[in-house]
Amino acid sequence: MAAILSVSGSPSATSRTARLLRHLYERLRLQGHDVTVLDVRTLPADALLHADLRHPAIVQATAQFEQADGVVIGTPVYKAAYSGLLKALLDVLPQYALTGKTVLPLATGGSTAHVLAIDYALRPVLSSMGAAHIVPGWFTLDKDITVGVDATTTLAPAAADALAQITDRFSTAVGGPTTVLTPAG
Repeated sequence: MAAILSVSGSPSATSRTARLLRHLYERLRLQGHDVTVLDVRTLPADALLHADLRHPAIVQATAQFEQADGVVIGTPVYKAAYSGLLKALLDVLPQYALTGKTVLPLATGGSTAHVLAIDYALRPVLSSMGAAHIVPGWFTLDKDITVGVDATTTLAPAAADALAQITDRFSTAVGGPTTVLTPAG
C-alpha cells in the first residue's frame, strides 16, 4: 500500500481540523496504508519564520514529503484562506515538493462562506508545487465535528459519509483498495 503523509496546518492542540484528519487517517490505515502524521504546530516557529532549511525539524519534514506517495493536507480556514502556519511550512519546502504526489486538501471552518477556500486559495499553491493529482477536496463545518467529554470525536452522519467517500477516492488514487469500507461516523 501507499505511504501517506497527513499534515495538520492548525495552530491549535485541540483542533477540529486535527480531529478530522485523525478520523481520515484511521480509515486509511484500515485500508492498509502507512500513515505518518505531521502537525505543523510542533515544528519550531523560529525555523519556519526564518526559513531555516538546515534546521533538523525542517529537514525531517521535507524528507517526510519526499517519502510520501500521497499527502493529505488539512487546515482551518481563517480570513477566507488556509492557515498562516500551513503557509509557513509550504514556503520552506522545496518548490516542487509535491511532484508525483496525489494530494487531498481538506478544510474546516465555521461557515459555508469559506467553502471555496480549498479551490481558490489552497489548490493553486498545491498545483504550483507540482502535485501530480489533486483529488477533489472537502470542507467540513466545525459544528459537524463534536468532541465528547471522553475526548472522542464524532462526525455528523452526512459529514461522516462524505468524508468516507472522499477518503476512499483518495485511497484508490494512491493505489489503495478498489473496494471501499462501510462509512463510519
